[in-house]
Amino acid sequence: MFDQSRAQRGAPQGATRRLRAEDCIIVDNRELRKAQVGAGVGNFIEWYDIGIYGYLAVTMTSVFTEGMDERMGLLVTLLGFAVSFVVRPLGGMILGPLGDKIGRRKVLFFTMALMAAATTTIGLLPSAGQVGLWVIIPLYLLKMLQGFSTGGEYSGAATYIAEFSPDRNRGFMTALLNSGSMLGFAVGAGVVAATTALTTSAWGAQAMHDGGWRLPFLLALPLGILAISLRSRIPESPAFEVAHDKTTNPDVNPLFVRHNLPNILRFYWPQILIGIALIAADGTSSYMLTSYMPTYIETEVGSPAVHTAVAAVVVLVLQAVLIPLVARWSDRIGRRPIYTMATIGNLVLLIPAFALMHVGTLWSLYLAMFLVMVPSAFFLALTGAVMSELFPTASRYGCVGVTHNLSISIFGGTTPLVSQILVEVTGNPYAPAFYIMFFSAVALFAVFKMRESAAHPLLGSVPVVSSRQEAVELAAGQDSNERLDTGTMLLTPAPSGTTLERA
Repeated sequence: MFDQSRAQRGAPQGATRRLRAEDCIIVDNRELRKAQVGAGVGNFIEWYDIGIYGYLAVTMTSVFTEGMDERMGLLVTLLGFAVSFVVRPLGGMILGPLGDKIGRRKVLFFTMALMAAATTTIGLLPSAGQVGLWVIIPLYLLKMLQGFSTGGEYSGAATYIAEFSPDRNRGFMTALLNSGSMLGFAVGAGVVAATTALTTSAWGAQAMHDGGWRLPFLLALPLGILAISLRSRIPESPAFEVAHDKTTNPDVNPLFVRHNLPNILRFYWPQILIGIALIAADGTSSYMLTSYMPTYIETEVGSPAVHTAVAAVVVLVLQAVLIPLVARWSDRIGRRPIYTMATIGNLVLLIPAFALMHVGTLWSLYLAMFLVMVPSAFFLALTGAVMSELFPTASRYGCVGVTHNLSISIFGGTTPLVSQILVEVTGNPYAPAFYIMFFSAVALFAVFKMRESAAHPLLGSVPVVSSRQEAVELAAGQDSNERLDTGTMLLTPAPSGTTLERA
């Protein structure tokens, strides 16, 4: 196993110091709450935007591919979902290092504005019946803008919250982002279900095709304005501020240097490979539940869209509740045991879940989605924390942006498209389950290669604590505390005006 904390030990200029209580950062709970809300609301809206496209996929097919073969049109629509992920790595590669250079806060403000604008504009596009099939081109371009924005959104929000959170409950704090994601997806599904019910009851069965589909997209405008307003008030990450002025000296340990993309790949490729494997399992499992199962159940099982959307709302709300509970558990027992449970859960539960879908009853629909949801929740509980814990503060945003977006784009975002192709080519309705299970098996191997990071200080940062007493106890017990390694800490005074205070 690659152990970065040992391979890159040593404080700047080789002067390893002992941790003092005054080196620790004490969380200002008011600022932490402000940061949590500001980062979380953007993540919520991002997944609302992604969710409404997934739950409107069948309707969007009739709107944007009118006149095309229905099954081919569905693939074209799902390609629109996948194409947004083609540019996500580009967003991560550009916005991540930029966030390491100018700050997490400024980049997160930009990503939210871009996402809201692109989603709203989709709701204003004409249909294929009005202007022809060429309308698919601007649809794809807007999905690409969404993807570019998302490339900096989640990696930035996870980095930001991880750096703000006390070490001993960082898993719980960062997991709230994915709870917000699931709630955003649930709200997206709920809005689609409500819009469908209201418009069809008022204007008939064709109401969604005739324009009702626009309403969920246009709602992104007021939601985006709210998120931008909240993000304009959040403070900068204190860990970034402490490290920012110490990352330009080429003589210091690479751990404390702000790296460009080539050096990120050079210094951190082992962690990047581990992260890619974990996110591949996480992403395929999550996007199966949130973005492909509604389409699969409608087209392969024949369940009404409203039933599918309502079931998704219920299951995703349950997942949103389960995610922080699992994350708090991981703060206590470690990240690796939770990942092990997640991977084994997919290997054991997915085939029974797909069998239940084909029973065709309402109870089997709910139970099947629940079985897919549980392992996905275990993965999502750890994503933000583990991605941030793999990499050091000076280059964290860039590293997470590259790792998370490469994997989620290649494997996660393509899950709906690849799954539908597998069903079409093989004729096997269980093919999507085997696809997810493969990546879970790979992730299980990666778990044994990763270092345990629960309750450890972030690499390249000093400990973040909840009270002065905790700081004093850490300093006093550092010789016997296996979670502390001063060689990975930038032991320098905090800058004036920081939003956290030294012990």
